[in-house]
Formats: sequence, structure tokens, C-alpha cells
Amino acid sequence: MKSDIHPKYEAVVFNDLASGTQFLTKSTVSSSKTIEWEDGNTYPVIDVEISSESHPFYTGKQRIMDSAGRVERFNARFKGFGGKK
Repeated sequence: MKSDIHPKYEAVVFNDLASGTQFLTKSTVSSSKTIEWEDGNTYPVIDVEISSESHPFYTGKQRIMDSAGRVERFNARFKGFGGKK
């Protein structure tokens, strides 16, 4: 195998913007933005919009969809199209 072709696998902090949760893990992504972690070391920080702390699948909090209103609007828009004659 060729040497020095793979990205570095280093510790980074992921910052969930939706919940404010931060967690330290290893990844190949890097950032110029840094943060001082609880252990006193400085790590690159990656801002993410959603993680397991804020995703509805993991939290169990689902959004309520207005499906009845959507169906009524669809039928009103396409009332004269198609159908049986």
C-alpha cells in the first residue's frame, strides 16, 4: 500500500447546535476552529446542526404534521383535473 495517502484520524469535538451538546470522538474531518475540552487539551471543533441528542428518531419527540389540511389543499388545487367522466 502507498504510505501517507490516508487522512489523519484525530480527536475532534462535535458541537450540536440544536441541543448545545458537545462530544469528543475521533474523525478524519478537521477545522481551524478550536475549543478547550474538559481534560485541558485543545481540539478542533465541528458544528453540526443535528446529532443523536436532537434527532427525533433518537429523542422520541416527533413533529405533528397537519395531514388533513394538506389533503384538503391538494384536493382543492386539483379538483378539475383527471378523474372519471
